Amino acid sequence: MQSEPGAGIDPVRFGPFQVGIAALCALVAMLDGFDTQSIAYVAPRIAEDWHLAPSAFGPIFGAGLLGLTIGAFVLSSAADRFGRKIIILLSVAIFGIFALLTARVRTMDELLALRVLTGIGLGGAMPNIIALTNEYAPARYKATLVTVMFCGFPLGSTIGGLVTAPLIADHGWTWVFLLGGAMPLALLPVLAWLLPESARFLALRPGQEPRIAAILRKASPELSVEAFVASVRAESQGSQTPRFPVAALFAEGRAGRTILVWTAFFMNLLVMYFLVNWLPSLLKSLGLPLKTAILSTALLNLGGVVGGVVLGRLIDRRDPYLILSAAYFAAALFIAVIALAGPNTALLLAAATACGFGVSGAQIGLNAVTANAYPTAIRSTGIGWALGVGRIGSILGPTIGGALLALGWTPQSLLLTAIAPALVAALAVFALRRT
Repeated sequence: MQSEPGAGIDPVRFGPFQVGIAALCALVAMLDGFDTQSIAYVAPRIAEDWHLAPSAFGPIFGAGLLGLTIGAFVLSSAADRFGRKIIILLSVAIFGIFALLTARVRTMDELLALRVLTGIGLGGAMPNIIALTNEYAPARYKATLVTVMFCGFPLGSTIGGLVTAPLIADHGWTWVFLLGGAMPLALLPVLAWLLPESARFLALRPGQEPRIAAILRKASPELSVEAFVASVRAESQGSQTPRFPVAALFAEGRAGRTILVWTAFFMNLLVMYFLVNWLPSLLKSLGLPLKTAILSTALLNLGGVVGGVVLGRLIDRRDPYLILSAAYFAAALFIAVIALAGPNTALLLAAATACGFGVSGAQIGLNAVTANAYPTAIRSTGIGWALGVGRIGSILGPTIGGALLALGWTPQSLLLTAIAPALVAALAVFALRRT
């Protein structure tokens, strides 16, 4: 998989401007992670309050992930036409507003509809913060900066686990959604003020030299606007934003690469969202206290934070495909440990952390590799469609889990089924070495 030449703003010093962009995008990722995970944390309490079986939440988990899929498909392509920043702002507004409204639901149908709408915003934000961070990262730090930024997602999920247990106990589950909606709306004016548009995106549009000049003064004063614009247009020659940008993912020898990337995303997100959605309910069904069940999922996400940082640095220095495939193989092993840990809480929590390192950490690394796989004109589309195809897996994972639970499968059996997609993801990533 070849990176786009000069995909970072090079030569450039790595300074406060790039750190600021990555930090703002990490905040968006953190709030995205909090709101995506929130339904799994509150599901056991809603089930008690509304006198429902845990299996009733399979469609609810799937509905939120359906929204994520729609957002990833539609809003990523829109960003390649209208700009990264405007779509990020729109996405944050969508998931903030509908998360707030979720606090007022009284029926499962209302909950299902609002999770779809919230998910559209969540799904639209992610490919664009990845693309924007990638485009401002110096080439030598590209994977590292993208993975560190994306660690905001599992970190937000982790903080959610630590915050929601006492919040639910003291104030009820509705406060989780009130908090999840208020925070992104409070961040919105900060993003509007401080987040720049992609200079590379602007370089492909006529008449944007004044905006580009203002950005380059902050990013790299030694760069000439004329030279930068000429360089970007030369690199993107023949790959200007096409009328059907998805078709470009299969053009110019990219078909095999795209199929393998989609396979890896599909399998990885299937197993990841199966675990983050069902782990609290499954462990509670095994007799563990709700606090322990939530903590295990929080540690799963925390492992992803550590994994993202460690794997990001390794990807910049070593063969990224060997590293990521090894992480997926290790994750499969630790899924088995979670399933068979029984009452050994220490082993369970350690295995959950290690599993998160492999599953969520490798997903973060895969995002960084994919961001570098497509030219500027179709970068958001490439990332967004990979995430969108992955979201189909993320819908199937929790939904199939709910169906199998309703059929009487044991928690251990359900967990063991997650080993297979982790192994397929490992093989798909390994095969990417030849594309």
